[in-house]
Amino acid sequence: MTGIAFEDFSKGQVIGSGARTVTAEEIVAFAREFDAQPFHTDAEASKHSFVGTLIASGWHTAALGMRLLQESVFAGGSSMGSPGVTELRWIQPVLPGDALHLKVAVEDCRTAASRPDRGFVRFAMQVLNQRDEPVMSQAFTVIFPRRGATPLPPRAVEPAPPVAEAPEPEDAEILTFLGETPIGVSRDLGTHRFTPDAIMAFARAYDPQVFHLDPEAARHTHFGGLCASGWHTAAIWMQRLLATRARDAAYTATRGPVPMLGPSPGFKDMRWLAPVYAGDTIRYSTELTDKRASSSRPGWGLAFHKNTGVNQNGVTVFEFTGTVFWQWEP
Repeated sequence: MTGIAFEDFSKGQVIGSGARTVTAEEIVAFAREFDAQPFHTDAEASKHSFVGTLIASGWHTAALGMRLLQESVFAGGSSMGSPGVTELRWIQPVLPGDALHLKVAVEDCRTAASRPDRGFVRFAMQVLNQRDEPVMSQAFTVIFPRRGATPLPPRAVEPAPPVAEAPEPEDAEILTFLGETPIGVSRDLGTHRFTPDAIMAFARAYDPQVFHLDPEAARHTHFGGLCASGWHTAAIWMQRLLATRARDAAYTATRGPVPMLGPSPGFKDMRWLAPVYAGDTIRYSTELTDKRASSSRPGWGLAFHKNTGVNQNGVTVFEFTGTVFWQWEP
């Protein structure tokens, strides 16, 4: 690992970043691939949506935050990954033309007793626009190498057997309004195979750390092979959710009204439990865990959902608890 080490951080330290302007073209391009909702993909259609204007996907904002983090806090180098995000809040929309920058505070630093080659740094991050208004906040931990420590050997990676991308499922279910949806209902979201080219393309745009960018160099890191950015894993969850929902919406529309989804205010406890390696196939799912009617948005409610990703070996690699606005009743 080069460029940054655990010893470069101390509790109370505050680090800023340069600014990055977000264009309408970038907003639409990201959304078309990962979060194809009208208020992210179509300026005209967005006027008639929950938010009333074109805004960036929250996952796009998170990915841009990662890019700014790598350029500033990571000093252009590579960490040793992150176990996850304790809490992320999307505070206000990111609009075309907004210039985003970071303010990152170091909240704690601790060494790893069982793995002396690394340490854990806990951060509190704000993504701010050109008016210094927070648009996103994030509490998370990153693992960094110890300077001068002998690194532990890379983990042994068994490549996934070559398989073709699975066709889009043909199953469909009725979409219900949140008020009548029972707690505990779950939906299989299908699978996605992470190819080396897709992993590297996402990394070049949003998370340019060596274990996401270079298959040969990645073999010599502690991961032992090329693996996907955690934000890539999360963005594909969103892609699978919307692909499944589009199929369900078409089925529902032949039988009655289709409930709408709005934006998400954020999530908690996102955990990247195991690497997603090139060639891995992840099956995603979502489960409704709680709900409540919105007092500020009549006819809408907040849905709380537990989400997981499981690889071809049955290993859970990814999970988080999300919230989203969901139409309560017709």
